[in-house]
Amino acid sequence: MGSSAAVLLRSFLLLLCSLLCSLLPPSTSLGFPCSNSNSSAATCQSLAGYVSPNATTLAAVQTLFGVKHLRSILGANNLPLSTPGNHSVSAQDTIVIPFNCSCSNSTGFSYRLPVYTVQSGDILDHIAREVFSNLVVFQDIQQVNRLPNASFIEVGQNLSVPLPCSCDDVDGEEVVHYAHVVAAGSSVAAIAAEFNVSESTLMTINRIANASSLQAGQVLDVPRKACASAIRNDSLDSYLHVANGTYVFTANNCVKCTCDAANNWTLHCEPSQLKPSKWSVCPTMQCEGSNLYLSNSTSTSCNSTTCAYAGYTNQTILTKLVTDATCPVSKSFAMMDSFRAFSWNFFVILILPALSFHHIW
Repeated sequence: MGSSAAVLLRSFLLLLCSLLCSLLPPSTSLGFPCSNSNSSAATCQSLAGYVSPNATTLAAVQTLFGVKHLRSILGANNLPLSTPGNHSVSAQDTIVIPFNCSCSNSTGFSYRLPVYTVQSGDILDHIAREVFSNLVVFQDIQQVNRLPNASFIEVGQNLSVPLPCSCDDVDGEEVVHYAHVVAAGSSVAAIAAEFNVSESTLMTINRIANASSLQAGQVLDVPRKACASAIRNDSLDSYLHVANGTYVFTANNCVKCTCDAANNWTLHCEPSQLKPSKWSVCPTMQCEGSNLYLSNSTSTSCNSTTCAYAGYTNQTILTKLVTDATCPVSKSFAMMDSFRAFSWNFFVILILPALSFHHIW
């Protein structure tokens, strides 16, 4: 087939697909269910798994999704902070994208970003399926940009791409919601095992009635457990949740916080050594009433006290002394407690019949 014929065929197929797309109604629901629309948790940090269709670089992925700092992508993927932007990404590699989530009208989607500039030959379905690797469907792009007709987009036009997300707790636990695109041949059981979440939870929050109905390209809301922290509700980053196996920078880049399940699911924060984004210098990070600074610890015979991160305000980094018991319970004390419980139960068994007998007579 000649080059001119190939161009004509491609143009015809794009036009046909565009016409078919325009006949389909906009989606009725953007993003994932998010019931925190009217609370302080109406915004949060979320993650999405972008499967690169072609070989590329971290810098190119950063630009596509409008991530302000490369270090945010490095943290979401637990890559060394020294990793350069030209670090190669192979085709079909998954790169975790961090972004801000906004809850509105009981649904969650990315706030303002990413923004895609329409290229020659683009149609909405191509942008959704190929450029953004099925993280959205074309109806979502049509709806959020209020396009009356999916067929009519112009070269150079900027389109918001609403990545799905949520800010809800799951099963009473703080989590970071992760948008996961189902790969061909995958299953609910395999995805649950990969992300250490129960199959029942995965099916419930995604409203999956039958595990066998899972389809390739479907986007699942996967709750990734977050580490517990001492961050106060009045802190400017009170929304901060950090998923296992990731790290983030907060307090105007002055603090680095890491979540590691091996650290008893407790958020570990320390001075970042980075240049602050708004302050001229990073504020003092000493815990009040002690000589400990952020992330420093001291131990006694059975206790460990750490200066933990508690958030920040416009001028101050907040800290809190956190004490944990480190000594195991003595077997002798445990046996004594068991004996006391046994003695009390035995006493009750003996005395109740006697009291009942006395009452009868």
